[in-house]
Amino acid sequence: MINSPCTRNCCLDTDDVCVGCFRHIDEICGWQSMSESAKEIVLNNCQKRKIAHTKNKGYDRKQED
Repeated sequence: MINSPCTRNCCLDTDDVCVGCFRHIDEICGWQSMSESAKEIVLNNCQKRKIAHTKNKGYDRKQED
């Protein structure tokens, strides 16, 4: 079982991405019903968003789909 990456630091940016866990609002809302493989993809995308955020490069969620 893959646990939620929620850090209880919930605040959405202008792209509807949480600046605590780096999940998009759709990923947060759908987490409980996702398959394990889908959750792994989300976690991978979260890591990419976090790296991009710390480098101030931003990201385009559409490129990840």
